[in-house]
Amino acid sequence: MTLPIRLDHLLKLAGMVQSGGEAKVRVQGGEVLVDGQVETRRGRQLQGGELVQLGERQLRVEAGMEL
Repeated sequence: MTLPIRLDHLLKLAGMVQSGGEAKVRVQGGEVLVDGQVETRRGRQLQGGELVQLGERQLRVEAGMEL
């Protein structure tokens, strides 16, 4: 994976959502946290080091990680 990456793309690539449409609904609905804060911008650019959470699932964003 190459950074930066959009939040909605990360959610889909990581299998945290099934589709881009689901990512949009969940992000805009306030279900996604980035570093413990609600993030409603699905186009947010993640640079690396962020902790992304959706429900019980968590993912630390790192350069070069394989999804």
